[in-house]
Amino acid sequence: MKPWLASTLAVIGGFLVTAVASIAADALMYSTGVFPHSPVAMSATLFGLAAAYRALFTVAGGYVTARFAPNGPMRHAWILAGIGQAAGIAGVVAWYVIGGEELGPAWYAILIAAEAVPCVLLGAWLATSRRHRLAGSAAAKQPA
Repeated sequence: MKPWLASTLAVIGGFLVTAVASIAADALMYSTGVFPHSPVAMSATLFGLAAAYRALFTVAGGYVTARFAPNGPMRHAWILAGIGQAAGIAGVVAWYVIGGEELGPAWYAILIAAEAVPCVLLGAWLATSRRHRLAGSAAAKQPA
């Protein structure tokens, strides 16, 4: 596979892990009644729950991107983090432009934007730490 294609797929894969898992978790929360349907507003606690699982999925997305990057896993993670940061900032702008409280509390929109970079980088760090551990154990098994 061409390196540019492998790089692109690594970033897309991380993005899809984050997005699909978030959408699926939201659907599960609504279908099981954990999240109320409109016009009932969600409580701050439920927005906190959504922010928490989104953070975990973002860590997983960073992990996937770094794990499948053909080289420079942290560079790939930074690209994914930039995409996540841009999407998060778009969410904050939408909150202020479209309707504020109708979309939820401001802190939620800001938190989603703020957690993008550190969560992606944490996932990438976990993946690269794993790579280094595996490489070190493989080297230790080599006969001298």
